[in-house]
Amino acid sequence: MATIVNTTEEEPMLAVVRFTAELAWADAGPEVADPEVTRLCLEAQEHILAGRWLDMASLMLASADLLLTSPSRVPDRDLECVLSVICSLVTKAATEDQALQITELICAKLTQQPDDKPALRLKVLFSLYNLLPSPYGKAFVYKKALELATAGKAAEFIIPSFKNIDSFVSEWGIGNLEQRELYLAIVRILKDHKGMTKEYFNFLNKYLATFKGSDDDSATIGDAKEEAVAAIIEFVKSSTLFQCDLLNMPAVAQLEKDEKYQLVYELLKIFITKRLDSYLEFQTANSVLLKDYGLVHEECITKMRLMSLLDLSSRYSGEIPYSAIIEALQINDDEVEQWIVKAIAFKILDCKVDQLNQTVVISRHTERIFGMPQWQGLRTKLGIWRGNIASAINTIQANKVTEEGAQGMQGLMIR
Repeated sequence: MATIVNTTEEEPMLAVVRFTAELAWADAGPEVADPEVTRLCLEAQEHILAGRWLDMASLMLASADLLLTSPSRVPDRDLECVLSVICSLVTKAATEDQALQITELICAKLTQQPDDKPALRLKVLFSLYNLLPSPYGKAFVYKKALELATAGKAAEFIIPSFKNIDSFVSEWGIGNLEQRELYLAIVRILKDHKGMTKEYFNFLNKYLATFKGSDDDSATIGDAKEEAVAAIIEFVKSSTLFQCDLLNMPAVAQLEKDEKYQLVYELLKIFITKRLDSYLEFQTANSVLLKDYGLVHEECITKMRLMSLLDLSSRYSGEIPYSAIIEALQINDDEVEQWIVKAIAFKILDCKVDQLNQTVVISRHTERIFGMPQWQGLRTKLGIWRGNIASAINTIQANKVTEEGAQGMQGLMIR
């Protein structure tokens, strides 16, 4: 005789309720446990039949509470399976609001005791994220995942997702304030994470860029001072960053008149707009400040020499005489080519060295600031390039017509 097995979609939910209820009442003895397990299963069946998915979520989470607070009683794979079944309830919700309510219940439960198996909890949160159709719901879950990763000291499990943040933000459609909170949370995660200096600086920039300098920001822009200083120090300290738009950001510009941080802003201005001599003058007067921020004088000199070389590339029309490089970088005659090679190695300069005429012929250089003037210059160059291409096409077409005419005349003469 064949055995008929119930394979409906609700069966896993009832199995989870029974499994968790039996664990919860295991120590009470069968006389007490059996009626309670039966009661919970009957209650779950009623919720399923009535389509009360929010009530079902509350029931399942309450039953599963023992697993979350004492996960050592069950293997991780069983715990993950139970939580995944609970997460699937969001796909059954009748409305988006109901799905969000279920999501909030699940997130509240998962973010309790973040130190306990944070990797597993994060994995379940990302499963929940993928089940949600609502962009708002996805943004909410991701924010909770960030909080859990921070509290549970499990940053390594969420950092790989940061590379997709731009597409996430676009998909979620969140506003400027929500983006600001998101970027700040990521900045705090990356701050002390080794090997993520570039990413840390990039997200500092994203965070600071959310302050537009409008009246709406007037009450909160002061909160960004510490991050503005951190971004400046990271730029100055970096041996690979030579372009920066911090100077024009309102969140950074406020430091110019700030009693505590005015000198830090001046240091940024030197690195972006001035040359080595200005830095040396600043260092002489503020050596203690540089040490307090962990800046090494010799490393700053190296970077300022390269920045000074970029400044010369902007100011001279294609050719820089050795003498100008020697003066600006404060180096000996025989060190010029060494610094040119260093700039090429950092990919901030493309050039040829004319040893005979003692000049450096520049074909491309990195702009220290890429603001509106640089965009306008690029637009002009593209316009010229477009004109040259159009002229070349016209010339080719004219030559083609002339050649076809000549061939036609030759054919008539042969006949």
